[in-house]
Amino acid sequence: MGIMDSMNIGANALRAHGMRLDIHAKNMANVDTPNYVRRIPMLNATEDMSFQGIMGVMKENAFNIGTVPYLQGGVTFSGCIEDPTIAQKMYKPGHPDADENGYVRESNVNPMVEISDAIMAQRAYEANLAVIGITKAMAQRAADIGR
Repeated sequence: MGIMDSMNIGANALRAHGMRLDIHAKNMANVDTPNYVRRIPMLNATEDMSFQGIMGVMKENAFNIGTVPYLQGGVTFSGCIEDPTIAQKMYKPGHPDADENGYVRESNVNPMVEISDAIMAQRAYEANLAVIGITKAMAQRAADIGR
């Protein structure tokens, strides 16, 4: 893995966790919005880094006996899913979003869950920012050695 590969992995992770933070912020903004359904961000690994995945790659490269396959790694943002949690109903017969019985479904966003998820996303963002900083420092040191 080269220096640019680790920079690309860090940049992709920054992008993914930044989108994750945006989704949590939108969920928090809609805590009191009737009929709003919480969105859950989905992140996936770019490659199968499990033991079974690595063994599968090694099996495909049977002629390269004794070599560990080159796997890039990283994370990608693959979209959102809606939270299946059913929200409570409130009786508001004059509300424009009320059903035929006069009930409005509240938002299913739990502020405590959103805050904790946003903190985890922020820490992951900061960790990947540190990876990019360390990689940059390594590249600068390598350039200094070459002088």
